[in-house]
Amino acid sequence: MLKASPILVVGLFVGIGAAVHGAITQRWSVFTPDAARSERMHALTVMLPNCEASEIPNDVPLKERSIATSRRYLMQDSNIQAVVSIISGVPGAVSTHTPDVCYQSSGYRMLGSPTRETIKLADGSHASCFVADFEKKKETAIERLRVRWAWTTNGTWEAPDYARFHYMKASELYKVYLVTQLPELDGKITSDPTALQDVTRAVFQQYSQTFANQ
Repeated sequence: MLKASPILVVGLFVGIGAAVHGAITQRWSVFTPDAARSERMHALTVMLPNCEASEIPNDVPLKERSIATSRRYLMQDSNIQAVVSIISGVPGAVSTHTPDVCYQSSGYRMLGSPTRETIKLADGSHASCFVADFEKKKETAIERLRVRWAWTTNGTWEAPDYARFHYMKASELYKVYLVTQLPELDGKITSDPTALQDVTRAVFQQYSQTFANQ
């Protein structure tokens, strides 16, 4: 029986790996996003009562053929601040670089593993997202954040395991980040106050509605 050359075997595995990676990242496919929908999603300013909103430079890591828009929201009544980022593009790019990876590479420590959260929206539907808490020690203080993130291809926000493979066949993918200060009481982490829960519902609800608008 003829034995395969080691060089041939290595070349075969490299070729297979390149083919799989190319399929996941859609390197060889034609990317045709819905321009009108993408414009609506990135132009959306979430409507919140007594809120001051401003667009800010995006600091979310981006990969090939993806775009992002970030806005800061300051609720005057509750003094809650939130940063919301919307990212869209090729699924292979948008499905990766989640906060549990990129925040830790930026010097934050994750306080426990991400958990999956289900949010009941005002119209009776539900949104699923991941949520994780982070802290970063600075010279004069400790910054603590709560970050939520989810994806959608059809207006329903999801938090699947292995998002890169889950959305591999999608033609376009959207991801949303919601970043807020970590709620604390007497130095102990607490659940979100009602005002922050309202903000969270409004973000997922309005992006969902905007996605569906024609």
